[in-house]
Amino acid sequence: MQIDLNADLGEGFGPWSMGDDTAMLDIVTSANVACGGHASDPDTMYRTLCQARDKGVTVGAHPGFNDPLGFGRRVIPMAPDEIGRMVVAQIGALQGIAALAGVKVAYVKPHGALGNLAARERGVADAIVAAIRALDPQLALLAISGTQSEEAARAADHPVFSEVFADRGYLPNGQLVPRGQIGAMIHDAGQASARLLSFLETGQMPVVGGEPIALKAQSICVHGDGPTAVAMARDIRARLTAHGVTLAAFLEG
Repeated sequence: MQIDLNADLGEGFGPWSMGDDTAMLDIVTSANVACGGHASDPDTMYRTLCQARDKGVTVGAHPGFNDPLGFGRRVIPMAPDEIGRMVVAQIGALQGIAALAGVKVAYVKPHGALGNLAARERGVADAIVAAIRALDPQLALLAISGTQSEEAARAADHPVFSEVFADRGYLPNGQLVPRGQIGAMIHDAGQASARLLSFLETGQMPVVGGEPIALKAQSICVHGDGPTAVAMARDIRARLTAHGVTLAAFLEG
């Protein structure tokens, strides 16, 4: 069995850093690089892209609401077409820096509140897919498995890959438990790894307040911004490989 391991990286700003990107890039196979909305700046993007390039990690754009104070975890009221333009502007910014770094941006993964909004609201998902297609029809979407984002891309015949989260709880409808609620986060690496291995064997994801649901995924997300993020990611990678799972990017950069 083969699957990708991705993380949200490049989420610092100026002299302020978020997480240990250098360590995470030794663990993951794909990096979702912030592109100036919820976090990052040109120099942070450039450093992250160069590190990913040197470590052979595939890179994707990680656009989010323009809300650095809220780290992109708050919904900013916007019309779907406004969201599409915002997303394309951020992707274009990363593509420009990527050209300087000699890196290809291979996919797009919406961040935080934007990703969750697109997961549940088809109009937002359609707008994001349409905007990406206008920019580059071959630029794949990395979508939360079993959500409106995934369905919108498939309906548009746009390349899409699905992900599940190693350290986030699920609701019976396949969406993530909102942060701050009980069961939203999994902090124990052993528990996260056991759940992932069970999912990979059965295709069934445990949920909060219901029976397990069927999901499919080509990628696993491990968050890179917590104090134990590197240790958890390293433990998950070790346990997966010990059980015969091959970790490889779902797309080549």
